[in-house]
Amino acid sequence: MDLNIITYLACICFIFIVGKIFIVPIKKILKLIFNSILGGVVIYVINMIGANFGFHVGLNIVNSVIIGLLGLPGAVCLIIVKLLIT
Repeated sequence: MDLNIITYLACICFIFIVGKIFIVPIKKILKLIFNSILGGVVIYVINMIGANFGFHVGLNIVNSVIIGLLGLPGAVCLIIVKLLIT
């Protein structure tokens, strides 16, 4: 009887440990996806404002991920790269 209780407790601990291992990467992936969507919105706003000045930054997954990872400095970096290229 005591062995069954120990086995159940060990299984519950194992489930918690495995859950912790898998939930952390899922949170990071979801944060990256959310930030990438937010980056796409920022690129859209930059293009709306830049349309008055003839300025356009391409809206693609790479630029969205850059802004998603770096935030506002990433947006400034893309603008500077765009200005240097053209």
